[in-house]
Amino acid sequence: MDATPIDSITGNAVTPSSQNSEATDAFGLGFESLLRIVLTQLTYQDPLKPMENFEFVSQLAQFSQIQQTQEMARSLETLVSAQATAQAASLLGKEVDIPAGSLTLSGRVTAVSFSNGAPAITIETAEGQTISNINLGSVSQIREGN
Repeated sequence: MDATPIDSITGNAVTPSSQNSEATDAFGLGFESLLRIVLTQLTYQDPLKPMENFEFVSQLAQFSQIQQTQEMARSLETLVSAQATAQAASLLGKEVDIPAGSLTLSGRVTAVSFSNGAPAITIETAEGQTISNINLGSVSQIREGN
């Protein structure tokens, strides 16, 4: 089950980058593109003036760092997604307040849904009205349910 994390300040869904995305440097080149450039450099270098070992090792270290950063970003996306799911599920049975213009809607959370990976809650008000697809970020107060 996929879930899109919610920005705790704005309440907007934070769209994770795709799993196949590449980290880019200041020139907008991905890891594979940079690796191709180094291999091309090695292929066409002047045999009388080979690349310095230090320069070559430095470039390889930079490529390794980019790859590790990509993996860390993917791991963080997974962690944030799991945290958003747990946060939404923890609201079940709780009383919440949601600002709606000049009014504040209050109700008990009866369901959590994941539309396009973003958690949304359903509440039942004291009058028995059911309101669905409420953005998790719109909740202004949480209380223990009765």
